[in-house]
Parts: sequence; C-alpha cells; structure tokens
Amino acid sequence: MGYMLKVLDFSATWCPPCQAMVPVIEELKEELQDKVIFEEIDVDENRGEAQEFTIMGVPTFVLMKDGEELDRKTGRVTKEEFKAWVEKYLR
Repeated sequence: MGYMLKVLDFSATWCPPCQAMVPVIEELKEELQDKVIFEEIDVDENRGEAQEFTIMGVPTFVLMKDGEELDRKTGRVTKEEFKAWVEKYLR
C-alpha cells in the first residue's frame, strides 16, 4: 500500500519553534506511520525547495497528496491540533 499523504516539514536548526516541534513530529511519525510520510526539509540547505513552495516562515508544514498541495500550517501547533489537521485529509 502506498502512502496516501505526505507532510513536508520546512524548518531550520536556528528556529526555536521548529525545535519545539521535533518531539511532536517524532510521535506523530510513529502514530501515523501507516498513513502518512513525513519529510523534513532544512530551509537553509534546501533554498530551492523552500522557494518553490514559497515558504515565508518556519516551521511550515505542507500537506501533499499525489504531488498536489492540500493545505499548509505555519508555526508551532500542539500534537492534538496537528494530528486532527492531518486526519481531516485521511478520510
């Protein structure tokens, strides 16, 4: 079975809210591993990709399905909010 959803996690090592999201993302990776793939993208190392997605601030999470952007969230969010946001698109 292929992954239905992909979350692009645009962040930076110097960004405190990004670092605060790391344990949240790690937990969600485990909980949603059969349904969602998470891809971490460091905006400093991947400027082209950050520009392609018009990333204005970090952390920004872009929800993708079949190569199409469904939605995005910017900033720190709770695990519950993040999970509810992703699960909305799993139906």
